[in-house]
Amino acid sequence: MSNNRNQQTKTTARVRSLSMAALALACAFAVTNAAAQVTPPPTPTDIAVPEGNSPYLVGHAYGSQGYTCLPTSTGGTAWNPSARPEATLFVDFFGHQVQIITHFQSINENPKPGIVPPLSGNATWQSSFDSSRVWAVKVKGIDAGSDPASCSHTGSIQCLLLQSVGNKKGPTGGNLLFNASFVQRLNTNGGAVPTSVCTAGQTQLVPYTADYFFFRADN
Repeated sequence: MSNNRNQQTKTTARVRSLSMAALALACAFAVTNAAAQVTPPPTPTDIAVPEGNSPYLVGHAYGSQGYTCLPTSTGGTAWNPSARPEATLFVDFFGHQVQIITHFQSINENPKPGIVPPLSGNATWQSSFDSSRVWAVKVKGIDAGSDPASCSHTGSIQCLLLQSVGNKKGPTGGNLLFNASFVQRLNTNGGAVPTSVCTAGQTQLVPYTADYFFFRADN
């Protein structure tokens, strides 16, 4: 009886694992073929993507912005960003949240011509499906709460326009992010500088959510 129960448990786990794998594959196919359905909200000119680029991918991010308490010139202390945000991006696929991209900071391994990668690294997005990457830098930003359509949550981190400074295919030639030219961070909620009094050396991670829209050149 015990052996039968163990076998049934293993079979159920295997079926569930295969089902999740099939779901992930189906989602990957849908993600790579959903460009026509990606419609960012209208944005102010400061963070608008230049003409000649079209949105093809969007992910809803759950992440955190790190802050470190440092001494100030006046003898006090203040919170300062200690690193770029880190986040995981998801899409809703028939009621299931499926991870599509991770967002972190890393060394630009394939910079565009004329780009000298900083030793501290660039903001990075890596596909969870094919490991392709895009590295990008901030072009401009607007304060949260300054635009009701694209950046309405007052007191959150900025909404941004970022431009690619490097792209890389995945190890097997995957190119989900290889052609990404611009990234917009919109609809930010949370992640702003803490307002609490702090002690030098103290650190804090502030959670945030946002929508990341990826664009590629039309040619």
